[in-house]
Amino acid sequence: MTQARQPLPNIPKYIIGPVPPALPAGLAERMAQLDTPMLGHILWWGHMDSGIRASGGFGPRTIGRALTVQIPAADSTMLHHAIGLATPGDILMIDRMGDRTYACLGDGVAGAAMRAGIVGAVIDGPCTDADEMVALGFPVWCRGTAPVTTRLLDSGGTVHRPVSVGGVAVMPGAAVIADASGVFALDALEAVRAVDIALERAEIVAARRAGRDPSVPLGQMTGASAMVERGLATE
Repeated sequence: MTQARQPLPNIPKYIIGPVPPALPAGLAERMAQLDTPMLGHILWWGHMDSGIRASGGFGPRTIGRALTVQIPAADSTMLHHAIGLATPGDILMIDRMGDRTYACLGDGVAGAAMRAGIVGAVIDGPCTDADEMVALGFPVWCRGTAPVTTRLLDSGGTVHRPVSVGGVAVMPGAAVIADASGVFALDALEAVRAVDIALERAEIVAARRAGRDPSVPLGQMTGASAMVERGLATE
């Protein structure tokens, strides 16, 4: 008589963390005055790698609170559920756990996301239906496109948990800004300080440009030529 096997212990395959707080008051409106290079002038961190690009070339300036989702391989079960957990103004930040084969988001899922008030998506993997999503007006930043899609396989996944997207550790509720140049995801309180500095710098730069003498060479104006001349003098 064969003895019945004892089931192996396991952890829950679906995990949902606590709902993150809203972005600080006024932060989204101030971020809307920026483009991502304005943050890139002052920050070494928080930016997605250059493989994360606006799908279909459609990259309007988009600001939102990070709705973090992690889904494995060919399974998008948790992504479908997560859309029902969204707060208007959220942006999907989807960790594909290294998968580059299966597209987890196309026009059908994008349409459902829009109806839930989601303003865009950033995927560390491919999407599909790129042209259709541009026509919908739903911006997606991802690693290209794929014709083969995910399924509802009941494998597992997480929501409102830390994820990795584009080489950045994205916390639930992070402040996200995306445009044609790329994507930043920052801790919300850090974003407040960075945005204030970026906007102040923009005012200073605008004043400098307005008073610039067009006859002065760029290297002389920035100090680069002086650096080169000092280096040449020591050779």
